[in-house]
Amino acid sequence: MALFSLFSLVLIALLPSLCFAADPYAFYDLRVSYITASPLGVPQQVIAINEKFPGPVINSTTNYNVVVNVWNDLDEDLLITWPGIQMRRNSWQDGLLGTNCPIHPKRNWTYQFQVKDQIGSFFYFPSLNFQRASGGFGPFIINNRDIIAIPFAEPDGDIIIMIGDWYTRNHVVLRSALDAGNDLGMPDGVLINGKGPYRYNTTLVPDGIQYESIQVDPGKTYRVRVHNVGISTCLNFRIQNHFLNLAETEGFYTVQQNFTDLDIHVGQSYSFLVTMDQNASSDYYIVASARFVNESLWQRVTGVAVLHYSNSKGPATGPLPDPPNDFYDKSRPINQALSIRQNVSASGARPNPQGSFHYGSINVTETYVIKTVPPVLINGTLRATLNGISFVKPATPIRLADQYKVKGEYKLDFPDKPLNRTPRLDRSVINATYKGFIEVIFQNNDTVVQSFHMEGYSFFMVAMDFGEWTEESRNRYNKWDAIARSTTQVFPGAWTAVLASLDNAGAWNIRTENLDRWYLGQETYMRIVNPEENGETEMVAPGNVLYCGALQNLSKEANNSAASVLRGNSKLYFTLLVEVFALIYTFS
Repeated sequence: MALFSLFSLVLIALLPSLCFAADPYAFYDLRVSYITASPLGVPQQVIAINEKFPGPVINSTTNYNVVVNVWNDLDEDLLITWPGIQMRRNSWQDGLLGTNCPIHPKRNWTYQFQVKDQIGSFFYFPSLNFQRASGGFGPFIINNRDIIAIPFAEPDGDIIIMIGDWYTRNHVVLRSALDAGNDLGMPDGVLINGKGPYRYNTTLVPDGIQYESIQVDPGKTYRVRVHNVGISTCLNFRIQNHFLNLAETEGFYTVQQNFTDLDIHVGQSYSFLVTMDQNASSDYYIVASARFVNESLWQRVTGVAVLHYSNSKGPATGPLPDPPNDFYDKSRPINQALSIRQNVSASGARPNPQGSFHYGSINVTETYVIKTVPPVLINGTLRATLNGISFVKPATPIRLADQYKVKGEYKLDFPDKPLNRTPRLDRSVINATYKGFIEVIFQNNDTVVQSFHMEGYSFFMVAMDFGEWTEESRNRYNKWDAIARSTTQVFPGAWTAVLASLDNAGAWNIRTENLDRWYLGQETYMRIVNPEENGETEMVAPGNVLYCGALQNLSKEANNSAASVLRGNSKLYFTLLVEVFALIYTFS
């Protein structure tokens, strides 16, 4: 009873803040824990959110303030990151070791951020200790405001599909293999929404595996949001006998075009409009199969779900729809990627058309050629590098170290091109210019296709091709309607060029989304600081900031001082409200 009285008093105190909030708030409570599941028929420990695998959807709308209270019920440190959510002026919420101290076991921490001027399809996942390989991921949707029309007829429903390669070994075992210098080997399968394959083949798929079945009605059109949340495998996505009308990717509306299949690389998200226009003589296969591997050996690395019409006359049977037949046509995947273009006349999060930002006419202020090669031994340990540097995880988050004037935590010396020197371990960070316009070329001289991601921004993916990038390659840049996104593929022996306007101050991660290469050090950060900062272009550290590393001694003081949490940050009152709710839930 006393707890409810406390809640009432807090609520009364919060009413003024609630009334004067400029934009609405959305509150979520995510409890991260282990459960036992058997997605591929083998019992194993997976990471669940609120006892769900995958986790629940976070559903928001442009400009909403999102408050997410994360409880760590694991036996190791945790952070949740939100790739593609730009965290405007607020890298303090990004959920990586360069921006946040970890949430220790049996503790919680509340993220608070605004989805400013964004729409689209994203996902969240745990960023530490290879944990994504065991789950912990879930979808994140940002809807258009009612005053801004979407550039297609309102769909009859929304379908979320999370695909990814999967091992029956959990993340602890997998990272131990990497620590020992071993390759992870071929995955054990592909999951669709946390479930194994439909038994389309009695030899390849054992009996008793639970599969995903998606229910639809004939004649209706659904928005199908597909995310590759896997470890390292590009997956080809297709729905038997149905066209995939591409409409959006990672927050930007595309020129609509029909695909029979689309390669979805690790970390990428797409929205398709799919019309249920078949005769439903049977159910239909939904397939996600491994790409750019020896497909005859990798047959088991195929996820299969079922599209079930409400008037279906029987189960899906027969062979799967064919994957792309392009073994001798290496241009096909690049041409498919380049065919995805931005709808320049559509409005996105704001009323003005997406094409009103004329990126092609802006002068580049800095160029970085970032080169990857196969993992190498550094000090006797296998590591992955960018420009010969294998990144060492920060002990103290970058901007927190800046705020407290901690010296020696990182170096602003990341090279703008590959250097002819011995690979090394370091904390080298890009000293990027606020309001600059950066050109980044990802040169992949590794043997595997990779995905590269930039936090805090969307970039324009202006070109890609095989071979080595040269200055003459700029003649092929798409300077009008290149797709804007935050994760792009880079093929082995090839390059991808992106452009980004650096108008978001903070510390922002650039990394491969291939989890094995990322774990082995293939990342860096851009430190972007407004030299005339007046509190308007970058937020100060939140009142509930966690301390670690060189600032660990401040942790006890912060935890014991409510005043330090609330002082100077009215939005933290909402955190307190969430905490009280959680307390009542815990003891009720």
